Amino acid sequence: METELPISVLLVDDHEMVRIGLAAVLGTEEGIEVVGEAGSGEEGIRLASEYKPNVILMDLVMDGMDGIETTRQVMRLLPETKVIVLTSYLDDEKMYPVIEAGAFSYLLKTSRASEIADAIRAAARGQSVLESQVASKMMNRFRQPQAEAPAHAELTDREMEVLRLLAQGKSNQDIADELIIGIKTVKFHVTNLLAKLGVEDRTQAAIYAYKNGLAE
Repeated sequence: METELPISVLLVDDHEMVRIGLAAVLGTEEGIEVVGEAGSGEEGIRLASEYKPNVILMDLVMDGMDGIETTRQVMRLLPETKVIVLTSYLDDEKMYPVIEAGAFSYLLKTSRASEIADAIRAAARGQSVLESQVASKMMNRFRQPQAEAPAHAELTDREMEVLRLLAQGKSNQDIADELIIGIKTVKFHVTNLLAKLGVEDRTQAAIYAYKNGLAE
């Protein structure tokens, strides 16, 4: 009988005590394994290439290469890896660029240990988690009137439903269960809506949904 592999996690933070604390806490969580710790963005990229972790917990503000550029480079190397930003910052000039760079989830360092562990498990299932304040800021920033017919006007009713659920961080299986359709049908709808919206991946589609008030 095969045993399910633990979720491999890489910690990238230039504060040693933060890394020690996270490693200690996550070490007690079932199904999660910290495979490496990096004290800089450059080291994070090197270790990510070496370990190919399922999830990376990424600090934003670091000496040298910051979390935004580190995330961007990791996404180029390992597009399947899920980057969870874990930071003390909520300012727009850091938050939006790192999400656009490919960050999958965004949490504050004030989050409880259980919330971080849950976000890691959610990421492994393909579900993004956004700090409530982050989601609110995204909606307030992006909800603007359209000067012309928006791209989502081309979506079918079913594709709109799939987009809404996708933007809420639900996996293809979750969407299939909620809409009572097959997972292959969900994948078909996701492929179509990405093409119609002119975006490359689910994260960009979620950003589009928040921008246009479609995630509610």
